[in-house]
Amino acid sequence: MRWRTLLLQVTSLLVALEAVPIDIDKTKVGNPEPVESAKIDPPDTGLYYNEYLRQVIDVLETDNHFREKLQKADIEEIKSGKLSKELDLVSHHVRTKLDELKRQEISRLRMLIKAKSDSLQDMGVDHQVLLKQFDHLNHKNPEKFESTDLDMLIISATNDLENYDKTRHEEFKKYEMMKEHERREYLKTLDEDKRKAEELKYEEMKKKHENHPKVNHPGSKDQLKEVWEEADGLDPNDFDPKTFFILHDLNSDGYLDEQELEALFTKELEKVYDPRNEEDDMVEMEEERLRMREHVVNETLDHQQFFTEEELQEYETLLSLQEKQLKKKAEDLQKQKEELQRQQDQLEAQKKEYHQIMKQMKQKKSQEAPPSGPGGELKFHPQT
Repeated sequence: MRWRTLLLQVTSLLVALEAVPIDIDKTKVGNPEPVESAKIDPPDTGLYYNEYLRQVIDVLETDNHFREKLQKADIEEIKSGKLSKELDLVSHHVRTKLDELKRQEISRLRMLIKAKSDSLQDMGVDHQVLLKQFDHLNHKNPEKFESTDLDMLIISATNDLENYDKTRHEEFKKYEMMKEHERREYLKTLDEDKRKAEELKYEEMKKKHENHPKVNHPGSKDQLKEVWEEADGLDPNDFDPKTFFILHDLNSDGYLDEQELEALFTKELEKVYDPRNEEDDMVEMEEERLRMREHVVNETLDHQQFFTEEELQEYETLLSLQEKQLKKKAEDLQKQKEELQRQQDQLEAQKKEYHQIMKQMKQKKSQEAPPSGPGGELKFHPQT
């Protein structure tokens, strides 16, 4: 599992806290049961090729030679692509399985392209050209998984996931700004008394949210000791960092990955956020969890507010512009609808007029026809 962690670590999703091989102090830990790595699913990277990435990793792990090389490799060797050359030495069974995975991925991407082109009613799409936009595999050889494919997969995952946390922060900032924008818009709909009451309630909720037990600094000894005591149920006076690490390295790969690390912050977050409280936003709690993890990894912690007033004003300006554009589009559509209705009414009037004329012509024709006898013969009156 170490090389899997290294591969994902270059994407900044995993934290490199390598453990020293030690024996667990059995006087402190009661019969610890090791967790099999195969039973722990790696976190979803959020990539559109996440399943393909995981399957390739799983297949490569089955080759003893490749696994041994990766266990000895460092992060830079994985990122540089040097290990991709080892792909030529893996077993025939592994290469065959990788070829099949690549063919399945190519087929999946083609289906996505077709579905998209069908939805846009785009005819004559060159799927081979569109495949070039997917840079996590070599589309020029859709039948074989080569060292180039492994290089491209690692580089793509590295580049894409380096921005993973940044993207999450940006999405959260938009969420917070939209929430504040909607609050301010709601206040505009209230009279002065109700607006003051709502503002007072808002300030009280903020104070209530901030009134919580002391939160330990993420990754500090006090924070870890609290987990040791309250979550692990052990004596705080017997706190041992090495034993603590082994207890929380659930898959025993020598690293605390993203999930294992963030699990350590649950106790701290529960001091501040309670899903039963109106003033506590669970989306904000997950953002705090992410920031805590980043702090432990980067050894920095940003205590700034989620967004500035200037950023909020820019966001509201953007929303206003989008609203105006949507309003104009709605007005244009309404005009088109009215024009179509006018044309429809005109056609209906012409149709009605046409039927009326035809009816009058038929009546006139029947009135002008000479009288006939019982057998249909024409009947003439003799002149006198």
